[in-house]
Amino acid sequence: MIARLRGNVLEKGPEDAVIDVQGVGYRVNLSSISLGKLPAEGQPVDVRIRTVVREDAFDLFGFLSVQEEELFQLLNSVSRIGPRMALGVLSGMEVGELIAALARGEVARLAKIHGVGKKTAERLVLELKDKVKNIHTEAVARGTAAPMPAAPSGTKADLISALLNLGYKQPQAEKAADVASERLGPDATFQVLFRDALKVLRSTP
Repeated sequence: MIARLRGNVLEKGPEDAVIDVQGVGYRVNLSSISLGKLPAEGQPVDVRIRTVVREDAFDLFGFLSVQEEELFQLLNSVSRIGPRMALGVLSGMEVGELIAALARGEVARLAKIHGVGKKTAERLVLELKDKVKNIHTEAVARGTAAPMPAAPSGTKADLISALLNLGYKQPQAEKAADVASERLGPDATFQVLFRDALKVLRSTP
């Protein structure tokens, strides 16, 4: 099974990227947050991979850190949470922020992630509240833990950074981030803001 890819970013889309490894292009599914952090097209990248094989598909899911990969595995272990939904949950918050929300049992906050809802959020908390604490501890010991967000303003900064990494100019990214933030409010998750900001940019001549 493929466990890691090291090559150049060939293409970037809204839900996946193609990574060129010595002339072979691998389509990799990533969270919205990780997609925003990928280097520009043509630049080198190193991505951790989880391969999911089914009768009708052979899918690659990519991660930029050990912690993100381990959290994906835990999410995928929850009943009725498949790999794509697990990736959707990872798209809703930064890894450190998501771990904190699960560990604290913040059902209402988790339910705001696109596609989750209250019942799924409750199930995530029930099954992962204690397990995610071990991920955080192990990641800190290895020096791979993601920083815990200090304030909501960090989400906007991450949003602008993600848009810049997709190739948009600084003024465009800042304007789209402002519009999305004002339209959706301070409680909107990164994933929701990111999608809205992309709509703003695509509708601008």
